[in-house]
Amino acid sequence: MRSALAGAAGGARRVWALAAARYAIILVIALAAYAAVLLVAGKDPIKAYVDIMNITLGTSNGLSEVIVRMIPLLLTAIAVALPSRLGLINVGGEGQLYMGAWLATWGAITFTSLPAGVFIPLLVVLGFVGGGSWAAIAGLLRAKGWVNETISTLLMNYIAPLIVGYFVYGAWRSADSSAYPQSAAFPAAARLPRFGDTRIHLGLLLALVALAAYWFVVYRTEWGLKMRAIGGNPEAARRLGIRVGLTMVVVLFVAGGVAGLAGMAEVSALYGRLRAGFSPGYGFVGFMISWLAGGSPLGMLAMSFLLAVVFSGGSVLQLTQGVPFAAVNVLMAIILFVVLVQPHFWRRRKA
Repeated sequence: MRSALAGAAGGARRVWALAAARYAIILVIALAAYAAVLLVAGKDPIKAYVDIMNITLGTSNGLSEVIVRMIPLLLTAIAVALPSRLGLINVGGEGQLYMGAWLATWGAITFTSLPAGVFIPLLVVLGFVGGGSWAAIAGLLRAKGWVNETISTLLMNYIAPLIVGYFVYGAWRSADSSAYPQSAAFPAAARLPRFGDTRIHLGLLLALVALAAYWFVVYRTEWGLKMRAIGGNPEAARRLGIRVGLTMVVVLFVAGGVAGLAGMAEVSALYGRLRAGFSPGYGFVGFMISWLAGGSPLGMLAMSFLLAVVFSGGSVLQLTQGVPFAAVNVLMAIILFVVLVQPHFWRRRKA
């Protein structure tokens, strides 16, 4: 018995070691390729990376900003990983994030006299429902066999910001901010609390709870087993009596709700109002994080932190090297390319 437990523990350690090695290889190759890009642009890649590490992780303010950026990345990564257990590809984290922020804003500017003890749970529910309802549309279309969820969630990413923009430039536009269209300011009771003097807010706790719930549901519940059964063979699951279509809709609703929490937290904790284009693409990066981690909870946590450093590094390079912030998209693209190429490389090595 003892030897069996020791063998299982050793196997788990080997799995974690291989996963860590995989993430390290991806990161090293991507950073080396990005260094070449910086060299071609006439920049010093070593100084660039030193600046990024010193400013983002070497100071308390820098670390705080990294964690702030990590929150929406982790939430949108979970929103991708959960439906992937059913074999569904949710590319719509960005749109679901926007719709969560949109519905939470409606609650914040409508119920202005509520106390904080009621307001914060209300915003959490509205953010979840806003993102979840948006994703459930794609789930219903897939369950009916009308539109593949990959296409519908991707296209809906471009509709959600337009809806937000319609309200920000229209009915919700604040009269005291004519130069910069945005909604009216949220009441103080509708602002997510922050930790100490940092910008780290309650969204971090929501993200960690969502990650723990994801792990528990997927790996420790009957519902998680049903999800994996559907992902393995939908027809066999249907013959076993599992309601495949309903499960797809429910799972996409929950996944979209998690992404909606990211949008709610952004507008409530950081801005205190709704703005057009408030997300720099968190939903798309969250999709990449889920792919990088393979749906692993700890992997998503680690990769969310690392890519939050990359995101923050874009601002650093603007100041220290005169590199446009959009250059960070080049690094993201290189990372995604390495992720997609790596399985083919290992298959060829084995052959």
